[in-house]
Amino acid sequence: MLKILHASDLQVGKPFCARAGEAFIQLAFDIKPHLIVVSGDLTQRAKRHEFRAAWGLLKRLPTVPLVVTPGNHDVPLFRFWERVLFPYWHWNRQIPRDRDSVAQVAGSVIVGLDSASPLRAIVNGRISQGQLAFARKQFERAPRGAVRVLVIHHHFVRPPGGEGGAPLPGAKGILRQVEDMGVDLVLGGHVHTSNVATSRDLVPGEGTGVPLITAGTTTSRRGRGEERRRNSANLVHVLDDRVDVIPHFFESRSAGFEPGPSTSVARPGASAPVPPLGGGRG
Repeated sequence: MLKILHASDLQVGKPFCARAGEAFIQLAFDIKPHLIVVSGDLTQRAKRHEFRAAWGLLKRLPTVPLVVTPGNHDVPLFRFWERVLFPYWHWNRQIPRDRDSVAQVAGSVIVGLDSASPLRAIVNGRISQGQLAFARKQFERAPRGAVRVLVIHHHFVRPPGGEGGAPLPGAKGILRQVEDMGVDLVLGGHVHTSNVATSRDLVPGEGTGVPLITAGTTTSRRGRGEERRRNSANLVHVLDDRVDVIPHFFESRSAGFEPGPSTSVARPGASAPVPPLGGGRG
């Protein structure tokens, strides 16, 4: 089993909730994950002090592998010339992670891709064919039976309620390639609400599809939909035949993150659908 703590949209800056940040650190130590993923938007306005504070928070997490990808808030929005000429200036100097990255842990391969697009699509992002080729190469090197995890900030499927803007351009074609790579699950954020979908929500085909797991905003005051005024992070268990997702929620008066209803989805290639646990979400 692979145990992942999945956070997203920290948005360190004006919307940041310090109490949620402390509660997230405590959650990480309580659940003892094999891997921690933060799927983008570390900052609110891509300022140096915001990146420095975000990395200061992440350095306090347990010493397990940490996969971090940029989001659209991690490139300048209003500082036009910086966005055009040096969009990742502060990321490159404050965050010791490549924007497209690969990690290995517990027999698993995790690829993070930078879906921020400073020049073309500041809000809903882009993924290039070169990035997909990079991901394919890393997954092809994975040992037989390895869990393959892809991390991308932007969403492929609209969550219930439709908040969060348009999905990643070319989502259907990207997901066809993701399925062909043998990816077991995709982790993302951007929409500020937790959700569980599969590639079958967008791409017709046989089998159950690739689970698409979205975390809400873990430490900002910008939750949407049912998670307005709430923070969330996901505990993801990857088992032989299924993926269990347990969202954890923090509210302003909470002592810490508390587990919510769980959802279970079949891993690609599983012989039969898996019924939801505890009522399911998403």
